[in-house]
Amino acid sequence: MLFHVCYDYAEGNRDATHARFLESGAPPPEGVAMLGRWHSVAGNGGYLVAETDDPQALAGWLQEWSDLVTFDVAPVLVDEQFAEVIGNGRAAA
Repeated sequence: MLFHVCYDYAEGNRDATHARFLESGAPPPEGVAMLGRWHSVAGNGGYLVAETDDPQALAGWLQEWSDLVTFDVAPVLVDEQFAEVIGNGRAAA
């Protein structure tokens, strides 16, 4: 399953967040594939797309950063998956 993860951090957490990112690179854990990560030009957040069948692994990864960063996580579909949903006449929830 694909997840769109928006992340944001307060100005007061900027230096600590940047330092931790530069030190670790924030790699995903085993079982989570990060398909891409994009950073806001304002430098206070961005988003990533991750793929996993283990949402607990994704949650664990985000918890490692939750002292500095807030997250908004949503499962997403690719075009073919969405076309199948709407082609079958099922209404989105």
